[in-house]
Amino acid sequence: MKKLFIKTYGCQMNFYDSDHMSNLLNDHGYEASEEIKGADLVILNTCHIRDKAAEKMYSDLGRIKKTYENNNLKKPIIAVAGCVAQAEGKEITKRSPWVDLVVGPQAYTDLPKLLEKINKNSKKKEINLRFPEVPKFDQLNFDTKKCKVSDFVTIQEGCDKFCSFCVVPFTRGPEYSRPRKSILEEIKIMAQNGVKEVILLGQNVNAWRDNSNKSSSYNLGSLIEDIAKINEIQSIRYTTSHPLDMDLDLIKAHKNVKKLMPYLHLPIQSGSDNILKKMNRKHTVSEYLKIIELVRKYCKDIAISSDFIVGHPGETKEDHQKTLDIINEVEFASSFSFMYSSRPGTKSSELDEIVDENIKKVRLHEIQNRLNYHQLIFNKSKENLVIPILITDKNKNNQLLGRSPYNQTVYINEGNFLVEKNIEKFIGSMLKVKIIKSNQNSLLGAFTKNA
Repeated sequence: MKKLFIKTYGCQMNFYDSDHMSNLLNDHGYEASEEIKGADLVILNTCHIRDKAAEKMYSDLGRIKKTYENNNLKKPIIAVAGCVAQAEGKEITKRSPWVDLVVGPQAYTDLPKLLEKINKNSKKKEINLRFPEVPKFDQLNFDTKKCKVSDFVTIQEGCDKFCSFCVVPFTRGPEYSRPRKSILEEIKIMAQNGVKEVILLGQNVNAWRDNSNKSSSYNLGSLIEDIAKINEIQSIRYTTSHPLDMDLDLIKAHKNVKKLMPYLHLPIQSGSDNILKKMNRKHTVSEYLKIIELVRKYCKDIAISSDFIVGHPGETKEDHQKTLDIINEVEFASSFSFMYSSRPGTKSSELDEIVDENIKKVRLHEIQNRLNYHQLIFNKSKENLVIPILITDKNKNNQLLGRSPYNQTVYINEGNFLVEKNIEKFIGSMLKVKIIKSNQNSLLGAFTKNA
């Protein structure tokens, strides 16, 4: 078997794609390796959502080149996949001539054919950025994929929203909902292979619709109900949602489907209507807050998280304060926050009123402090509670790892008890855990006697 090394950047969807690339290439003579030295094929599966992510890829390409040159190793085939590949195409091979192959996120099922061409003519660069007529999901082999206790399933790709700061419509294409039958077939196979939790993925996951039957309304809430009927699946999550697609059926599912975890990632990006309009988000702060109110009406203990972009062109001190205000009002359980990064080809990149980098840094620090404050309060609220935790793994310290229903990482540190009981057998089990301590980003728990 030849050796394959994959490095994955960015979103969970990229990790899903990397797993399937590895599975696909395993059927064609490549064995996945965690060591880049000695690899016959190196794939960088890239993210283009922020400028630093793309530059990090180019830096890594330079380091890979030096690694092989300095150690007199045979050069592997170097491939760039994912959203940077889709956005920059031939520019990648011009800037990094040692790259042999560039393939977009919709075309990676062609990797075996592209590699065969390179093996026949090593001097020729292969670039495939097409959007295939036959969706990639119909070309993947789910039976042989190695599964984890908690694993991803992409159900929706692309975006039609065209937020002014975002490259996703250009790199992932228009919104596409994968057929219901295909999704359920994959999850049933995953369940047979030991998966206990599925995380449904999409750029706008709650925009998912089953289009096979035009006369019926089968949406994400309906899909979740059907997934919950698969006995082996104990936990269901989904991400990332858009406020415009948050319908009542999905909200009600958080009350009616016990296997659906009480967690919702619903980005607002800014607390200012002025900036939301510049971002082309197509909703107001008031409309967002009404959704949060309705979600909490049906699921009182739900954890809400968000994304925030700091320093978008035109953002004033008053706009920034309004973002701080909405953080205090919603009291997010967790969130991601970033400084605005201009992406070529987007509408925001054409705007004037650029916010100074130092001002952006100060504002980001203030927002992250406020978010961390509410996250810590939320984490502390779980102390002394007994919570069902799906055990997904163990770490080097012989601690079991899991994730709470509210998407918090949980460490379970009861060494003597676990050694006696054989620690590995707990992985994949849903156990009752008492939370004994909370930290900024995690919880520490202990098994109850009747775990």
